[in-house]
Amino acid sequence: MIRVLLAEDQAMVRGALAALLGMEADIEVAGVAADGEEAWRELQRLQPDLLVTDIEMPGLGGLDLAARIARHELPVKVVIVTTFARAGFLRRALDAGVRGYLLKDAPPERLAEALRTVHRGGRAIDPELALEAWTEADPLNERERQVLRLAGEGLSSTRIAERLGLSHGTVRNYLSEAIGKLGAANRVEAHRIARQRGLL
Repeated sequence: MIRVLLAEDQAMVRGALAALLGMEADIEVAGVAADGEEAWRELQRLQPDLLVTDIEMPGLGGLDLAARIARHELPVKVVIVTTFARAGFLRRALDAGVRGYLLKDAPPERLAEALRTVHRGGRAIDPELALEAWTEADPLNERERQVLRLAGEGLSSTRIAERLGLSHGTVRNYLSEAIGKLGAANRVEAHRIARQRGLL
């Protein structure tokens, strides 16, 4: 029996996924969570085989949750089920140790099969998205991504420099590089473009 924890902030989607998986003879929905922090607590309490989670949830998102699981070396495997059909999100998910990445508009039977594949130690990635991620380069390096993410939170260059232990001039250079690479007019637009492409 494959024991699954579902983490999804939309109640209707959460209920539909639970009902769908409940029809499978070899899959048990051990628990559900409405946000990332609740999922984290339930993971430790229930110790399921798999976590099925969305990317964006209140507080702790699915990618941050996956990264926390990897840092703490929990034995649970993570499968993302999301509407975000963007190569940037897939790359970040794989970097966080995610084993499966499916889109919510995929055929229902694909989810159960993906969970079985991941449970056996394999990967289950939406094939079209995998091809896009393979062919589309990520223009930002990790430092540019950090600086742009903080700029998007409204921090000034001085505050970003303090937060990251960098000089003010270095932060301005990173922001300038990110703006140029994304073809943006300013840091606000660069942050918006990067978010849309799943790069942050």
